[in-house]
Amino acid sequence: QGLAEAQLTLGVCCAQGKGTTKNEEEAARLYRQAASQGLAPAQICLVQCFERGADVVQDVEGAVKLYRKAADQGDMHGRNALGKCYANGAGVVQDGETAVKIFRQAADQGLAAAQLELGRCYAKGKGCVRNDEE
Repeated sequence: QGLAEAQLTLGVCCAQGKGTTKNEEEAARLYRQAASQGLAPAQICLVQCFERGADVVQDVEGAVKLYRKAADQGDMHGRNALGKCYANGAGVVQDGETAVKIFRQAADQGLAAAQLELGRCYAKGKGCVRNDEE
């Protein structure tokens, strides 16, 4: 029936082999369907398939686009992942200042992983002025 949340849940089951045979290709297909409906967690799951090449062609630029979509929807995990792309130059031109800005958004949402990344940026002065207090 095209319910994005159900497609995501079934995709996770297929990816993990819970209640069904493990099938990464089917999981990616289901994630893609849910992601196309704008479901941010499905976009993140699909991106993870792209990153590891799990029965889909590894596509770093496609991953960045989906991370950006999820981030634009306010998804803190999407923001953190997009920040890492900018910090490392993965699929985008490396830009420490943009990475810091994006990490800050996810950190302000309470994501511990983003707080850690932001702290590393301040500790190293990467994309910002070094600040041991931050």
